[in-house]
Amino acid sequence: MESGFDLPPHLTNMTSSVMPRHMFVRCGGVRVKTIVRTLKMLFPKAYIALTYANNWELLVAVQLSAQCTDKRVNMVTPVLFKKYKMLADYCTADSREFEKDIHSTGFFRNKTKNILAAAQMVRDIFHGEVPRTMTEILTIPGVARKTANVVLGNAYGVVDGIAVDTHVKRLAKLLGLTKYTDPVKIERDLMAVIPKKEWFAFTYRLIDYGRAYCVARSHDHARCPLTVALRGLSSR
Repeated sequence: MESGFDLPPHLTNMTSSVMPRHMFVRCGGVRVKTIVRTLKMLFPKAYIALTYANNWELLVAVQLSAQCTDKRVNMVTPVLFKKYKMLADYCTADSREFEKDIHSTGFFRNKTKNILAAAQMVRDIFHGEVPRTMTEILTIPGVARKTANVVLGNAYGVVDGIAVDTHVKRLAKLLGLTKYTDPVKIERDLMAVIPKKEWFAFTYRLIDYGRAYCVARSHDHARCPLTVALRGLSSR
């Protein structure tokens, strides 16, 4: 068994709606390998759904996507990015006007505060460039590990973790990959069982899987592709 797929001790006795307890204990790494392989087959070209033209716009789009769908963000950003073309435009933006510009993404006051403060910091501290390291990017207002992972991975190919959004949070627990609800703890569990070479794509494959097959609303989980694939392990 590949060491990259070994389950940490606190996960080996968990149960989930997808896999019963006896399969957790017996399958371990084979089960995780099946999840990764199935997702790769279903979504060989998984990538971020947000639209942007540069690293700063990526950071803005990801911040706007908090508690908002990518579809909605992509409806707002074309107009936003046309109005605020340069980093300097955000640094001089009127907060009340900016709130109106992003109102439909939700939590617009807090997002405005963070984005405009981030613009100031990127200009003054990081010489106009979005930081390239986890340590530095986490100092930017409104940036936690999820945003940091998305930005670093897509902007620079820097993969220091696994981005945990609402889809990843829900499905990781459903699939028995974690018992936690805290994104930081979920990320830690995922990093312990998913091979590092898969970390970047795993987020987007799980997001696509949640959208295409295993939606949040009530449905028959027995028909979801991962459920079928994992059920097949019980007969081995």
